[in-house]
Amino acid sequence: MYRKYLKRFLDFILSLSALLVLSPIFVILIIVGIVEMKGNPFFIQERPGKDEKLFKLIKFRTMSNAKDSTGKLLPDNVRLNKYGQFLRSTSLDELPELLNILIGDMSIIGPRPLMTRYLFYYKPEERARHTVRPGLTGFAQVHGRNALTWDERFKLDVQYVHNITFINDIKIFLATIVIVLKREGIELQDLGNLDDYREKMSDAENTK
Repeated sequence: MYRKYLKRFLDFILSLSALLVLSPIFVILIIVGIVEMKGNPFFIQERPGKDEKLFKLIKFRTMSNAKDSTGKLLPDNVRLNKYGQFLRSTSLDELPELLNILIGDMSIIGPRPLMTRYLFYYKPEERARHTVRPGLTGFAQVHGRNALTWDERFKLDVQYVHNITFINDIKIFLATIVIVLKREGIELQDLGNLDDYREKMSDAENTK
């Protein structure tokens, strides 16, 4: 009952309520983003959602479009300014995803939506993460966040998919609030791209 009906109903009500309550912050971040990013404050990118159907994920932009003399984008660490670092450290860059939740592309709790190019690299059992709506936060995010390997993240994603309950979602939601307030897992070294990771793992297996 919860997984099939109530979860989506709660997503709609809670995301709508959050957008109304946080609208002043939303407007402020849009204005500041326009100034700091010298243009469009939003980052929009296609991501695979439920049943691997593509949707347009929307976030606040954390990196500028600064380019060198040849027109090539500068390195990420250069384009990530102090404002972008602030958005990431507070997770405020995720705020526009409430719109994705409202229209039904995402859920509050679920596996995080990753880049479309990663679809080629999923193991068969890992594709179960796409049988539900992707989430603003998820089981993996409250059990290590960036400290996890890709394999560990996907294992937790699949574990969540097979155990979706109201109680589990409440626990994840509350744990997420604690993590965001403590800013845990923000500065940890990320493992990089999934495609690079899987290719390295494949090479390691072939050399055994």
